[in-house]
Amino acid sequence: MTLKWLSRVPAALAALVLMAGGLSLPAPVAAQEEEGFPGVNLGLLYQDVYRPTVAVKPFDARFGGEPLASAAEGIIALDLRYSDRFETLDNLPASLLGEGVDYNLWDQLGADWLVTAQAEAVGDGFVLLVQLHDIVNFSVAERARLPIPGPDHPDFRMAVHRISDQLVEWVTGEPGMAATRIMFAREVRSGNGEMAKELYVVDSDGENLRRVTNYGDITLSPAWSPDGSRVAFSSFKSGLPLVHELNLETGEERVLSPNRQGQTMTPTYHPDGNTVAFSIADGSRSGLFAYDFTRDCCLVHLSGGRHNDLSPTYSPDGSRLAFNSNRLGTAIPQIYVMSARGGEAELISPYVYGRGGYYTSPDWSPRGDQVAFHGRIRRGRYQILVADVEDAGRKVIQLTDEGNNEDPSWAPDGRHLVFVGERNWGFGLFVVDAVTGRLRTLVGGVRASVPDWSPPLAVNGLDALPAEGF
Repeated sequence: MTLKWLSRVPAALAALVLMAGGLSLPAPVAAQEEEGFPGVNLGLLYQDVYRPTVAVKPFDARFGGEPLASAAEGIIALDLRYSDRFETLDNLPASLLGEGVDYNLWDQLGADWLVTAQAEAVGDGFVLLVQLHDIVNFSVAERARLPIPGPDHPDFRMAVHRISDQLVEWVTGEPGMAATRIMFAREVRSGNGEMAKELYVVDSDGENLRRVTNYGDITLSPAWSPDGSRVAFSSFKSGLPLVHELNLETGEERVLSPNRQGQTMTPTYHPDGNTVAFSIADGSRSGLFAYDFTRDCCLVHLSGGRHNDLSPTYSPDGSRLAFNSNRLGTAIPQIYVMSARGGEAELISPYVYGRGGYYTSPDWSPRGDQVAFHGRIRRGRYQILVADVEDAGRKVIQLTDEGNNEDPSWAPDGRHLVFVGERNWGFGLFVVDAVTGRLRTLVGGVRASVPDWSPPLAVNGLDALPAEGF
């Protein structure tokens, strides 16, 4: 990894940036002996369960809805496959299926559920009439009439993703994650030829990759606000790092000003959307603080001392924080959990005295019971680990075992994680399903770091309409 720009950072601060995650420097390949993590099992977080088969019939169109039908069908079929909750049947020839819904035919094809839809042009937009059929019981289980912008509209894909998430919830009773985006830092070459890091964003299916910042400097640690309208991050564009907040809807940007000496970094939002927790680094030390970003006041010291505390992440109810710290007296960070108001911290990473271990970049699951992070033993490669914070025995699972894997971030469905990966054939962003173990490449060929998965994103005007006249 080329990190020439890191040479411009003071040595003590550079060490903190590395320990915060996202800039881990792998050991030389010859020195990367793989070792097992102490007390950690390699496997999946949950036992695999039966996956029903969901079929998608080619969407119908009338009254000018033809431009939308095929595009929406393709997006929904892919979203259902990426949800990892179903076996999918799609791309079947319409001539085989005939008009209407032949429940006996779909039963013979092995479907448990069937998605049908009809697109219509209405005014300046379209309406998609969606039905979910219960093939086992030969009945319509759910239906909705959904307004949707045209295929050329910038919100079209996100609007269709929202429909996919509705289908997932209809079948499983659990949230989907299609209507989301992932923001991450990416190495780019600035105008003066030096390497910089800028923020990029991409949809959950890997489409619509675009650049968010253009500072020509080091920008790291993006964190979505709970409503998805803002993002906080650390930027060196003013010299040493400061926490900035960017309103993604208006483009307005502001800087967190806690009126305290030191460099601010690794921000995260409280679930209330107003408070931000972050680290302030002063010399070779750093501590955790909270600040009311909305009111621009009220700095609260949460932790600190003769050690470094970095990369906080809130539990979904806002009552606790996980973070990494080297408070064991060595330069090696571990993962801790404490009250969101500060106080005594509990170690949750698999530390064993004398065995080293480097653990950083925690992210709290939206389910509330698990914290993901990455780690390594001695000179091994980094792997994605998940600790069960509600288990008194501190169960820890290793999710990856191939290549180098860092900086995990949970999807809002609580079962998928995005992370930075490197394989023999290349590098990029990857998504893993913690139930099935299925892995897919989100963005390939980019040197990415510290991704953050957004909450479900709203699209104006996509509320369901009454289904009368369906």
